[in-house]
Amino acid sequence: MNSICSLSIDEAPLVQALAHKIWPIAYKEILSQAQLDYMLNWMYSIESLTQQMQEGHHYFGIYESDEIVGFLDVQPNHPEIGVLKLNKIYVLPACHGRGFGYQLIQFAINFAENEQQKTIELQVNRHNKAKDFYNKIGFTIKEEKNFDIGNGYFMNDFVMHYLL
Repeated sequence: MNSICSLSIDEAPLVQALAHKIWPIAYKEILSQAQLDYMLNWMYSIESLTQQMQEGHHYFGIYESDEIVGFLDVQPNHPEIGVLKLNKIYVLPACHGRGFGYQLIQFAINFAENEQQKTIELQVNRHNKAKDFYNKIGFTIKEEKNFDIGNGYFMNDFVMHYLL
């Protein structure tokens, strides 16, 4: 049976380890190795994860038996009141197609409803096939944006939203 549990700051190394397993596969055809390394260090260092959690990011892990196979990061009322920002949702590639991502999205929807949010917003790289997954669930493209993340790198994303 799968379970979704809140992750504490002490469990940041679990998130970091998963990201380092997932990202090289998920982004190998989209990002250069240099940008991949930069982004992993920027977003998934223990210091960065700790700071995110202290600033209101809620991390959840999805488990199969006792093994964590994916995670979710949501932030209520960001960037504005009533908007839940879905910052991160990742599942180990070996577990794709088994419903883990769908379970995490449904969990995020329920979390948003419990927090009285009106919209869920996320960013997805314009070349990431996850966009189709989000479309299938009911997310729609709100806009295209390029985010300067430093070091000469940009995130070229679709901003998608789901109305509750």
